Amino acid sequence: MVKRRMPASSRDRGYTVGYRKPPVHSRFQPGQSGNPAGRRKGVRNLMTDVKRTLLKPVRLKEGGRTQKRTTQESILLVLREKALRGDARALDRLLDLAQRFNNNLAEAAATQSLSADDQAILDAYAAEHAATATTPATSAPPNDPPLRPGGRTRKERSR
Repeated sequence: MVKRRMPASSRDRGYTVGYRKPPVHSRFQPGQSGNPAGRRKGVRNLMTDVKRTLLKPVRLKEGGRTQKRTTQESILLVLREKALRGDARALDRLLDLAQRFNNNLAEAAATQSLSADDQAILDAYAAEHAATATTPATSAPPNDPPLRPGGRTRKERSR
């Protein structure tokens, strides 16, 4: 078998070419990219462009005064005006947006009725929580180490 000869510069430095050790002359030069035709820095995707566009300020005349609003807010105001003028399509869109984004969790919870069992469980929990909140804790919390991400302590895992 023929032995490969190392260049003189590599032999002098004690550097051997091999796995994950490319020859010095073929490495990336400082300041030069390994993928010159790759993605440019700062190239944005569509979602970023849409967000940026909707957040740009727009001057809007309202009530004889000029106000600065975001593009998104201006679009919603125009949609509202069209719906108030009787545009059926705008009214449908506005109602759909209102239904989708105007839900408060408290209102949704108030409209849902609980079964008697569920209500009894919640009442018992509230009473227990109120009782522990009013009485001061006399015993110190246990000095256990916090659980690791696996959910068990080292002692429990070794069993």
